[in-house]
Amino acid sequence: MAVVPEDAAPAAASPSPAGATDPTAGSSDNEITVEETSYVRTEPQQDGSVPPVVTTDMEVLHDKVKKQVIKEGQGKVPSKFSTCFVHYRAWVQSSVHKFEDTWQEQHPVEIVIGKGKARSDMTVEERIEAADRRKLEGNDYFKEKKFDEAMQQYEMAVAYMGDDFMFQLFGKYRDMALAVKNPCHLNTAACLIKHKRFDEAIAQCSIVLSEDETNVKALFRRGKAKAELGQTEAAREDFLKAKKHSPEDKEILRELRLLAEQDKAMYQKQKELYKGLFGPRPQPKPKTTNPLLVFWRWLVSLISYLAKMFTRKND
Repeated sequence: MAVVPEDAAPAAASPSPAGATDPTAGSSDNEITVEETSYVRTEPQQDGSVPPVVTTDMEVLHDKVKKQVIKEGQGKVPSKFSTCFVHYRAWVQSSVHKFEDTWQEQHPVEIVIGKGKARSDMTVEERIEAADRRKLEGNDYFKEKKFDEAMQQYEMAVAYMGDDFMFQLFGKYRDMALAVKNPCHLNTAACLIKHKRFDEAIAQCSIVLSEDETNVKALFRRGKAKAELGQTEAAREDFLKAKKHSPEDKEILRELRLLAEQDKAMYQKQKELYKGLFGPRPQPKPKTTNPLLVFWRWLVSLISYLAKMFTRKND
């Protein structure tokens, strides 16, 4: 849906993934219940440098706000008080200058339908609790091998704990948040590896390692992604660090053994290649005897002998 403020005149954005939950007040102020969860997963348009071409009718929502539908949505319609996480792009209409792109920033915006408690109005405990629920839903999808759906839930869980929020946390609250946030990054990395999106998996693991450089799962999964990309030495380095903190882990030992076997196979392959390029080492040729040369040497020796005998006789 495109929303265009007439004065500032940005053309808004492309369809985006939206997760909808229905948080309502429970029996106490600290409780949040979830009645229903749904999501729509779409990919960003390939060309996000210019506003999309829209041919639908324009609807006036406000004196300075107009709306045009770029593409009809799909999935369940969020109910009142639902919290939706939305991606969008925005351009200045007069210059077609794009000034915001949440796809590129990988940071969806939270919108509350109707009224209700927005993420920014939640307490620290409420935000961590809401993120944990999303994480658990993602785990259920992961067990069912629904990796796209799982990543969607992990993304929304992490959205509750953005950089601004984490920057304000210290002590036990930071530990509580990281106990939810880090597994979301690690599980997202596992999903990305399943989809063979290894560079993105490496990035997710690196986020965790920036907070906890000894995290064995992060080191292992980053090493596995690097190994799949052929970055053998970097992968070995991550596996060895993981082994240092978990020396009996069979999966880590297996990956190190596989790398050693790959190195051995590569060495043999290179050895055969170089052998074919330069050929076998030349062997010295046996000396051949020329009969004429032998006879000539014999004749010279005979003449020399007869000359000596003749000299002695004269003496």
